[in-house]
Amino acid sequence: MIKNGRKVGFLLNKKIYHCGVSITSNYIGGKWKAVVMWYLKENILRYSELKRRMPDITEKMLSIQLRKLEVDGLITRKEYGSKPPLTVEYSLTKFGATLVPVLDAIANWGWELGTTEGDLIDLE
Repeated sequence: MIKNGRKVGFLLNKKIYHCGVSITSNYIGGKWKAVVMWYLKENILRYSELKRRMPDITEKMLSIQLRKLEVDGLITRKEYGSKPPLTVEYSLTKFGATLVPVLDAIANWGWELGTTEGDLIDLE
């Protein structure tokens, strides 16, 4: 990106990013990461509760996305119980919560597009 006449970027976690959008996309890009975070923004949820809210995601993909979000420090995973089956709950970290305004803006933009260009339908 060009800032004050200089071509600049960011070095973050040993990766070079050419603009802020690419940093944000690295954290919440793809089909599912932002959706997972959307459901966790106001709730602590178990894996099964997340899966129920996102019926189109496979169990493998949900597990992968949860792991990535946890590694990036956006969500936390808390286990209860000492032997399988464990109860596992997911929630946003303080760092993850800093993305809530971004998620709200994305959701509002999508809602506006959906209501002006599409039709609101019942899913059940």
